[in-house]
Amino acid sequence: MWSFALILMVTAPGLGQETETKPDPKEATQDLAASDQTVEVESPVRDAEIESRLQRILESTERFENPRVRVDNGVVFLEGTTPQVEHRVWASDLARKTQDVVAVVNRIEVEESPLWDLGPAFAELQDLWRQVIRALPLFGAGLLVLGLTVLLSRSAAGILTSFFTRRTDSEILKGVIRKIIIVVIVLLGIYLFLRISGLTRIAVSVIGGTGVAGLILGFAFRDIAENFLASILISIQRPFQIQDTIEVEGHLGIVQKVTTRGTILMDFDGNFIQLANSTVYKNTIKNFTANPKIRSDFAVGIGYDASITEAQSIAQKVINEHPAVLHEPEPLVLVEQFGASTINLRIYFWIDGQEFSVLKVKSAVMRLTLRALDEAGISLPDEAREVVFPEPVPVRMLDAESSVSPSGAKASDEVSVQKKRAPQESGAHANEAEGDLGSEVKELESQARQSRTLEAGADILQSSG
Repeated sequence: MWSFALILMVTAPGLGQETETKPDPKEATQDLAASDQTVEVESPVRDAEIESRLQRILESTERFENPRVRVDNGVVFLEGTTPQVEHRVWASDLARKTQDVVAVVNRIEVEESPLWDLGPAFAELQDLWRQVIRALPLFGAGLLVLGLTVLLSRSAAGILTSFFTRRTDSEILKGVIRKIIIVVIVLLGIYLFLRISGLTRIAVSVIGGTGVAGLILGFAFRDIAENFLASILISIQRPFQIQDTIEVEGHLGIVQKVTTRGTILMDFDGNFIQLANSTVYKNTIKNFTANPKIRSDFAVGIGYDASITEAQSIAQKVINEHPAVLHEPEPLVLVEQFGASTINLRIYFWIDGQEFSVLKVKSAVMRLTLRALDEAGISLPDEAREVVFPEPVPVRMLDAESSVSPSGAKASDEVSVQKKRAPQESGAHANEAEGDLGSEVKELESQARQSRTLEAGADILQSSG
């Protein structure tokens, strides 16, 4: 009788499926699936042994709350609660794989999770804390490598800088290369520190972010970077030196200082002019000091009744005898133009611009030339002018001896008085008004030393001063 009942239970369709108040089709399908493995129980099998075995397994997993297992004639009844559906399905599979289990009735309820569940967050924090504890030895080793890299970066940078800049004496270029080498070595140390510490993703982000950050900073500080690059090129090429007189973009002055941002000039009015290095480098630079020899010229007009050759000889003699005028290149006196009432001569001469002032020497040479031409009787007429009178002008001829000036003196006496009152030009090479003919650069240097510093920072051309 009992054998027939057991055979009926095994062969009857649908017998052995899970029975619940609200069956889940998916779980029912999983429970009916054939198992590949079985949990063996000592023979002969008893319901109490199956029940005890499954009860101990569910309790040991700690996945269920108040798990209860009851076995009746090979049918397993599971009760209790669990926080996840996967655990409920796992309990069904476990009971089904147990030897001589005929059917499984899973009554384990799944708890609904609260809306505000901080459990996963605390679990993640605990996991992170465990990882930190495990990574402490590696973190210490990484810090040691980073410290050694930073300590050795300056020495290594000094050696490499000397190797790369052995053919240049630009201090700013040496400084830039040294800083670049230090930055590269320190970044390498940081990368090794992150790799040793196990922070590989952060290491890759640092390397990739360095290029992105450099690109962003390059656009943000484009003008500053352009000035800095121009200062490097100026320090290498050296188109001028400290105390050189240069002209850039219409600004004429003496170079006082060149920083990593700008070039400072002092013009001949005593004013400071600050130009961006990018402006200086990209524009035409006129250097008046690179060649100490400076040419100056002026024009003088003689009458058509005068001898051109004689006038040229007189002017040539004056220039040759002046101590500030150089004999090489030789001075020239050339006929420049035939004017309305004069023949214009152009006089060229050279001076040492580092020792003498162009303005002062030119003034002295013009004064001496005029005096020499006047003493030689060379006429220096004014420009011809035509005066038209709309009405006839009466003219009365007077005897020169009997003519009397409005003040009671004779005309001849008036001419004589005018000649006596005519100023006597000094034959000295320089008079009191012209000074010592020395260059104004020395005076401007003195003023610059007494002036307030226009911009702080090291002078990148100091070594060439």
